Amino acid sequence: MRSWIALSCLVAVTGSAAGLEISVLSGRADMVTGGNALIEISGANPDSLEASVNGRDITDAFRQSAAPGPVIGLLEGLEPGANTLVATDGDRSSRVTLLNHPRTGPVISGPHQTPFLCQTERAGLGPPVDFDCSVETRVEYYYRSTEAAGARAPRNTRSRIPEGYRLLDADSPLPSDVATTTSGGVEYPFVVRVETGTINRAIYQIAFLHDPSRPAPDPWQRVGPWNGRLVYRFGGGCRAGYRQGSTRSVLQDDASLRNGYAVAGSSLNVFGNNCNDVLSAETMMMVKEHFIESFGVPVHTIGVGGSGGSMQQHLIAQNYPGLLDGIIPGASYPDPVTLAPPVTDCSLLAAAFNASAHDWSPEQKKAVAGFATWRTCESWMRTYSPAMIQPGSCAPPIAESLSYHRQSRPDGYRCDFYDNMVNLIGRDSATGLALRGLDNVGVEYGLNAFNDGLISAEQFLDLNGRIGGYDADGRIVPERSVASKEALTTLYRTGRVNQGGGSLGSIPIIDTRRYQDPSGNIHDRVRTFVMEARLRRANGGSANRIALTGPPGSLDLVRLMDRWLDAVQADDSEGDAAQRIARNRPAELGNACWSAEGRRLTDDLAPRSDRGCGHLFPASGDPRLAAGAPPLNDVLKCQLKPVDPTHYSQPLSPDQLDRLRAIFPGGVCDYSKPGVGQVPLEGNWLSY
Repeated sequence: MRSWIALSCLVAVTGSAAGLEISVLSGRADMVTGGNALIEISGANPDSLEASVNGRDITDAFRQSAAPGPVIGLLEGLEPGANTLVATDGDRSSRVTLLNHPRTGPVISGPHQTPFLCQTERAGLGPPVDFDCSVETRVEYYYRSTEAAGARAPRNTRSRIPEGYRLLDADSPLPSDVATTTSGGVEYPFVVRVETGTINRAIYQIAFLHDPSRPAPDPWQRVGPWNGRLVYRFGGGCRAGYRQGSTRSVLQDDASLRNGYAVAGSSLNVFGNNCNDVLSAETMMMVKEHFIESFGVPVHTIGVGGSGGSMQQHLIAQNYPGLLDGIIPGASYPDPVTLAPPVTDCSLLAAAFNASAHDWSPEQKKAVAGFATWRTCESWMRTYSPAMIQPGSCAPPIAESLSYHRQSRPDGYRCDFYDNMVNLIGRDSATGLALRGLDNVGVEYGLNAFNDGLISAEQFLDLNGRIGGYDADGRIVPERSVASKEALTTLYRTGRVNQGGGSLGSIPIIDTRRYQDPSGNIHDRVRTFVMEARLRRANGGSANRIALTGPPGSLDLVRLMDRWLDAVQADDSEGDAAQRIARNRPAELGNACWSAEGRRLTDDLAPRSDRGCGHLFPASGDPRLAAGAPPLNDVLKCQLKPVDPTHYSQPLSPDQLDRLRAIFPGGVCDYSKPGVGQVPLEGNWLSY
């Protein structure tokens, strides 16, 4: 792993001399991909400017978009590796080194995962043309019909065209049933250009309103109904990769398209296809780079997506600031690394309850699990507990004959959460397996329930004596799980744990969720407060973030975010980024919840209260919070302290204390101290 700071001695980000400045508009100079880069040269006279790459004259690639203004050029055909761009204007000269990577990647995520299943044919794109699952880029047009309630998909795709859209013949006049929409106060035909191709082994799509009979926008001019903004979509889930995967059609973001926004996304920005946040950031970076080179720099790039899509937004904003200008995480979680321990605890608790010599009521199970209902643990066990840490839990497209099996296929590929991130956390030198950050040594399960008198001392002792842990294959064993100390430090230091850093304190955030805690839905409201606590610790506050619970569907969050960003961008008064964000928040936005009757209430962000949002929608917890973990819920492995009888609200007999000390020979969790290996972020824009 290396940081951009280490690379800066090798690759210049910009070059300047006496007012002649070179900037890379499409991305970072050290992370150019696909042989192309969009370059801006400011301070140059277009009539006397000369430019070359590796000694090759490229002056003709540059021109002004408007006078006066900078000169912009699209460089093409860059060589693999380092390329030297030199700009000269009279006696002034400036240079920059561009480090070019292949369009198929990787750039920052480390060696490609192998094997890798191409799924271009399943997506209707035909067979791949190379080992990296590449296909020819295609552009198709669809229109919103005034008549169509639905339409069959064309033969070359397996996915249904979203209701109301029809495929358009771009070489023919517009049909009579084309609907219209308004962008920028002008009415346009509701015709959408959809570009589909492959970047970084992922299937990507880019869409925006455009009449095929008219010129498309480019880096020098923005024409037509595109409003200059980009909405980037992130998909949910969390599964190991080994496959290209699929993503929902960009046409499904009908609201953004009809309002003039460009919409983009890719199959490797869906955590259900590959739960690796650096791979997601890399793919988003490359797709955005391609977008900029094709159509120009977006005024704003807004992230949107729920569940696993929320984790990607949070971690990209922390670890790769600049890619997203504002984020709208829905049904949010901070990150998958700190979610994995309480999720997999559910199966440990269920096994302990089933084997217990005591009866456990649903209310007692709920109290120990910490959730609003024990059904939440049952929901996790149907999906991710302990499947996410079991190497044999491969997604259906992966051939069972190739995946790991303890007896028959010990060398098969491992589809567990930690092995999927092996580039990011490293391998155990003895076993060759990925290092693991899963630990429950010292965790006193049911501590809060015991102190509150909801379970007896004997239940408390029995539970913690039976709880066990997981072996390397995700099987429950009598011994508790022990994390690699090296893995712990790496997970914190490199940003796999969301610490609220990077740009998370300096970009607008709209956190939104439906309240479904009582039904056992896994997207529980406590995560809103966990994220709040992390932002406050990292930044001294969270004025740049608002939380909405149960917002009505009529609330257009993308447009509100866009207005918020516009106002912040126009604010040149004093104050830091968080202050500018706070004072420019649209009046319609503020911490709030909506009752079942549709009444809006101001939310004071109290997890529980006698009235207001904390009463209507109380937040609960999880097994680690119910075991005394702090509200930040970011301790992967706790430091230990001796068993102390004054730590408990209920009395323990001398015999019970001896048994408790035998269960915890090294001591119990001391949450007044940082976790083992819990260090600050090393920096951002790290490479692996």
